[in-house]
Amino acid sequence: MQVQEPNTARKPGAIKKWAKSDRPREKLITKGSEALTDTELLGVLIGKGTSRRNAIELARFILEENHNDLHSLARRSVRDLLKQKLEGFGEAKAASIVAAFELGRRRHAGTLPEKPVFKDSKAAASYIQPLLADKPEEVFGALYLDQSNGLKHSELVSKGGITATFIDPRLIFKRALQEEAVGIIVFHNHPSGNLKPSRADEILTTRLKEGANYLDIKLLDHIIVSSNGFFSFANEGLLS
Repeated sequence: MQVQEPNTARKPGAIKKWAKSDRPREKLITKGSEALTDTELLGVLIGKGTSRRNAIELARFILEENHNDLHSLARRSVRDLLKQKLEGFGEAKAASIVAAFELGRRRHAGTLPEKPVFKDSKAAASYIQPLLADKPEEVFGALYLDQSNGLKHSELVSKGGITATFIDPRLIFKRALQEEAVGIIVFHNHPSGNLKPSRADEILTTRLKEGANYLDIKLLDHIIVSSNGFFSFANEGLLS
């Protein structure tokens, strides 16, 4: 649910001089966090403003710099946020924002079973997406499974730039043998949001499939995730 921005989102002056019902922190206490806009919630995290901008104005500026997109903001590191060189917005405020998004990711990941069983690609993608949520660079990983497709081990194998990362299949198979895995699901993200596999993705999948067959291990899927959903090589018949 997204709450419509009230006039207070552009109301200047110290927040402590506003009517009590308009102050974000008091509103959160009396009405609950769901009653606050994105700007107000961010303002609560920021806490105090400056003589030139109150916390709500700082929050509005930060959101606008990120196209009013929380997914974009969630990808920012402390260093990224400080690049804006916004007066009154230092490391402590930036760290609070980054920490809040990380807690949200960990809460989501914590709702998953301790040892999930992946009956289909959708179940695997649901497990993978929180691991890679908001990653600004491409990250590649693998799930190592037992005979029942239960998770034995998960690992991020490599990370690279915005558009690509280097993968050494030997590292994946070395871990598979160490874990005595029967099956493997490999995965990576596309920070651009585009779910279409690249030619390099297709070549790598072929190499992994050939290596898995040689070791009598099943390559069950190669899943690409982004903020727009997921792509499954298995579902598209590209592993047969």
